[in-house]
Amino acid sequence: MTFVAQNFDRLIGTEGLSEKLLRDHFTLYQGYVKNTNKLMEVTAGLLKEGQADTPAYAEQKRRFGWEFNGMRLHELYFGNLKKGGALPDPESALQKAIASEFGTLPAWEKDFRSVGVLRGIGWAVLTLDPVSGKLFHAWINEHDGGHLAGGAPLLIMDVFEHAYFTDYSLKRADYIETFIKAIDWSVVGERFSAARR
Repeated sequence: MTFVAQNFDRLIGTEGLSEKLLRDHFTLYQGYVKNTNKLMEVTAGLLKEGQADTPAYAEQKRRFGWEFNGMRLHELYFGNLKKGGALPDPESALQKAIASEFGTLPAWEKDFRSVGVLRGIGWAVLTLDPVSGKLFHAWINEHDGGHLAGGAPLLIMDVFEHAYFTDYSLKRADYIETFIKAIDWSVVGERFSAARR
């Protein structure tokens, strides 16, 4: 199996995200897809050669989580954005869960923004724990650290510098404002429904 990079050109023209920033970001994402495929090829070759117990094989396997998660997190991130955004349906199951967990959508947003401005690089994520049905905001650091075991990522915000620096320099909070306005809540709601099945 070979992974193929998805096309997210539909996001070109999103208010607050320049074409240069988006195209550079798409190129970075395509690199994760390419490297995921390459690592699968290399580890398969090492396994076939009987080298599964070597440091080379171990290092390829360790690196795989970084590249694969980089690929998937970017797909989720781009996938939950839309030019102009899409407002949440206040009667949806997701919005009722957000209200139950956080009180109100503005309270949810305040908490989500707080995660997004944490010092460091990473991802701010709204995650559903399917076991308890509880919603959490999580910080994923370096793609492969901070995932909640078994959690279903519903809304992903990239807060690595490459996601905003071209347009916002050090003003991450301004980028987060743009991100919030571009959320496609229908996609987030679909993820929520799928995770609860």
